[in-house]
Parts: sequence; C-alpha cells; structure tokens
Amino acid sequence: MITLEEIYQGLASEFQSQTGQTAGGSSELAVRFYAVAAQIYSLYVQAEWTRRQCFPQTAQGEELDKHAALRGVSRRSAAPAVGTVRFYVDQGREVDTEVPAGTVCMTAGGVRFLTGAAGVVPAGQTCCELPVTAAEAGAAGNVGQNTIVYMALPPTGIVACANPEPLSSGRDQEGDESLRARVLATYRRLANGANSAFYRQAAMSFDGVAEVAVLPRNRGVGTVDIVPAAPGGVPGGELIAALQSYFDGVREIACDVKVLAPAAETVNVSVRLWVEEGREFAGVARAVRDRLEGWFNGERLGRPLPRAQLVSLIYAVDGVANCLLLRPEADLPLDSVTLPVLGALTIENGAEAEAGGESG
Repeated sequence: MITLEEIYQGLASEFQSQTGQTAGGSSELAVRFYAVAAQIYSLYVQAEWTRRQCFPQTAQGEELDKHAALRGVSRRSAAPAVGTVRFYVDQGREVDTEVPAGTVCMTAGGVRFLTGAAGVVPAGQTCCELPVTAAEAGAAGNVGQNTIVYMALPPTGIVACANPEPLSSGRDQEGDESLRARVLATYRRLANGANSAFYRQAAMSFDGVAEVAVLPRNRGVGTVDIVPAAPGGVPGGELIAALQSYFDGVREIACDVKVLAPAAETVNVSVRLWVEEGREFAGVARAVRDRLEGWFNGERLGRPLPRAQLVSLIYAVDGVANCLLLRPEADLPLDSVTLPVLGALTIENGAEAEAGGESG
C-alpha cells in the first residue's frame, strides 16, 4: 500500500510541475501538504481494511463472525474446566464434616475452582468427592492430576484436597484462524441437507464438540452414524442426547441417524527425560506432563498417533535437553471413530537412570 511519504511527495511534485515553485520542508505550504497527505493516507488505510473484511480468507473479529453466520457457523465460546476434587479430614470423625457449596480450591499457580454443590465427609470416613468448576472459562483450567491441592478458606475439619483425575474440558474462545478454517471448509464441502458435509457442519456447531466423524451407510443403506468427541475427550451422555435430538429433527426423510460415542483407545506413555543444566527436573517434568495431558483431547479423534509426534511435543517443552520415548513402542494407526486417551503417564529422570546403570 502507498505510504504517507509517497503521497506527500506526489502532492509536492504535482504542485511544482503546475506552479514552478517548491514547498520547503518547514514552510506553511509543506505543512498543509502533509495534513492533506495524512487524510488521504487514512482513506487508503480504511479502504484496505474494508477490502480485507470483505472476504472470509482475510476478515477478522466481528467481521469474520458475520461471514461465519452467512454459512451457518458460529464462533465457539469459552468453556470452564470441570472435574472432581477429593476433600480429606485428618481422621475418621464421629459426625459428618460438611463441605459447603462454593468452596474455593486452587492450584499452586493460583487457578481457582469452586465446588458446585455442598457435600459431607460421612462419619467414620476420611474423604468425599465433589464436582468442581473452574472459576474462569478457558484452557487455563485444564490441570494435571493432584494439582488442585490448596483451599482459600478450608471448611471446618477439612485438612487437605486433591483432584484424583486431570481436568481437560476447559476451552478458550475460538480464535480467528480456527473459525476461518471451518468457514472455508463449508465452501469446499457444500452441505446440501443430506451429505456428510451437512452432518459434520451441524455437529461441529455445538459448543461441546471438538471433532466429529460422519459414517454414511455404516449400518446399511439409509443410515448415518455420527461420532463426536468433546474437548476433554469422550463426550458425556448429555451431549450425545442433545446431538441425537437435534439430528432427529433435521435429518433427511427415511434416514436413520445415530449419534455414538467414540471408541476410546488407552495409550500408556512412558518417557525418559534429561533436563538442561541448571534446571530442576521436577519442574520440567511437570511441564511435560501438562503438555501431554493437554494434547490428548477430543481433536485427536480418528488421527493416527506416530511416536515421532509425541517425541516432538516433549522435546519442545522448555528445559528439555533430550528424551527417550519408551512407550508406546509402536505407532498407532487409529481408525476414524477411535479416540486416543492418555492412560498411565510415567516420566523417568534420565540422569538418575544413567547414574544407576554406571553404579551397577
């Protein structure tokens, strides 16, 4: 695009060719030329912005949302992470110990979670589990196992808390590039109310769907099976029921549509880790664990799982000097309805393993 200086020089050159006079660098006429050039330049900027917003390939923000709306697509909103926290008493008590609704639990990094309902540790028991929701929506609420270990104000009698399972259902608001890809996909695969593109586009419009596989004629002629995955992995019964209800209302005539949960393939991961000099192994290992737990999500539905991809993920973590992937021992060529789910995750200290081998 033309620059402000080029516009000014064009005005000055035209003035000189018409009058035979020059506008000095600090003269009043030069100042006027610069003022006019600035206004013309602002029009160029506005025209360029308008041109970019006219096409889904380059539109941004609200303008991209408008392009998406024309294609029946909407930006996915942020969602808070949800999970379970276990609350402990120091010993079995003779009376129930109450954990109020709204009890605030936290990670070491200050990510807060609130209990959604009140609960009790029954008399004679040492713990109870309650559902929690991240205080703020977003992927920051996706935390590893046993990382929610602090309480802002511990209820009377409660001495500790911990999350027995990782939380992975938190999701940031969809960014422009992800939304753009979905909008452009509707042009490449035009939905006609009966083809796979129609079912995929409709399923992906649900906030709780991260990926979906559409299987036409999976159970014979006149059948369509839809297999969704949630951001956290395997979708819950409520999401399956909501999708089934929706497709029962919009499916083509004489077509049997079934919404099915994906088949989960548990992947145990074991890695030997060497950290950079001066770095603490525990901190780097925690970052590797968080990276892997966050990577195994619903977007992996139907995608093959090469070992090289896991090695690349681990090696990219800050502080990792080297790594050796022990498990899985081979690549996993998954089919379109299989979702890889992280199982046991073991991270060994490579330096200690080498020292043990030398001493042996």
